[in-house]
Amino acid sequence: MSIKRQATAKKQSGNCATAAKPVQRGWAVLALCLGALITQPARAELIVLAAPITGDFYYAEVAAEIFDFHVAFAKAIGSRDQVLILTDAGAYDRYAAVLGKDKVLAVPMADIWVRDFGPSNAVRPTYFRYTAAGQGGGVTAQDDADAVQIGLAELTDDADLEISATHLLNDGGNFVDDYAGNAVVSTKFLADNKLTRDEARELLRRTTGVKNVAFITADEQGGLEHADGVVSFVDTNTLVINSYPQDPAYARQLRLDLEQGLPGVAIHEIVTPYDGSRIYDERFGSACGLYTNALVTPERIYFPQFGIPEDALALAQVRAVTTREVVPVVSSQVCQMGGGVRCMSWQLHGANAEALLAYAAQDRRRH
Repeated sequence: MSIKRQATAKKQSGNCATAAKPVQRGWAVLALCLGALITQPARAELIVLAAPITGDFYYAEVAAEIFDFHVAFAKAIGSRDQVLILTDAGAYDRYAAVLGKDKVLAVPMADIWVRDFGPSNAVRPTYFRYTAAGQGGGVTAQDDADAVQIGLAELTDDADLEISATHLLNDGGNFVDDYAGNAVVSTKFLADNKLTRDEARELLRRTTGVKNVAFITADEQGGLEHADGVVSFVDTNTLVINSYPQDPAYARQLRLDLEQGLPGVAIHEIVTPYDGSRIYDERFGSACGLYTNALVTPERIYFPQFGIPEDALALAQVRAVTTREVVPVVSSQVCQMGGGVRCMSWQLHGANAEALLAYAAQDRRRH
């Protein structure tokens, strides 16, 4: 979601086949997890966050707010799930002093929006190719995006995670699924990959294992066009969507597209007090007031809160349509950058979560 001007990361080389295959180093070779297993609560997930590089001028004005958000998010997660924050050496001690060394790994990422350049679909994790729009567009944006993603691919390779890859262009913020075969993707995916709906649906089924795919028009054209600013699966076969009282034609079309692509899925509108008055970078807009940008795990929903009167209503609305625990997470510190609870986080479970935690534990012993 934000542009990086660091040229130190390696560039991507080679192409992947259309169907998913094991990532190769640089697009790293990912094998079946061999690391020591770490016991986790049943159905718990590992939630991964990425801190900005110390001194990064792009984030200089909001570095304190990002730190505060990460700490608040990690504390909200508590023992419900597990959390790991990727930092550089300069930020490691600050995070570790507040959260403990077991929640921090000194492997720097070139950007903070790990949802977008991380693998999509925790059930069958897949690296899509991170898009130029995620780095603000422009002449070098695709090279920048590739370099950002390779930094994470090298970590997942070193930790022996089992992940597939495809050459298909897509950001993780534009793949919203429910762990049960349903997914929502914006039509930017069609344009980026020059595909018809039928072609795209078949490729997504082959690549990620999903059964039903709804293609929606993003509520703002140009730029990111991510589905996770419009919809959120809050339970199996249960979707919440933004309300658009000022644009009833768009609201009708959105519901129609979702109903056509997701048979049997219940759709519920949620209050949407969108606030576009606070924008950090005009290329990425704002996520303030977008409750759909929630992080959903098999047992929980980490739900954004903005310190506004609508927070309580939104909490009540989502709790009324889900069996999962809804955990409020204040995200007013970062929503002006165009993202929040979901955009800032990448999730893993099962053997992949265990392997990354084992790698982090080994790293602590080495240092």
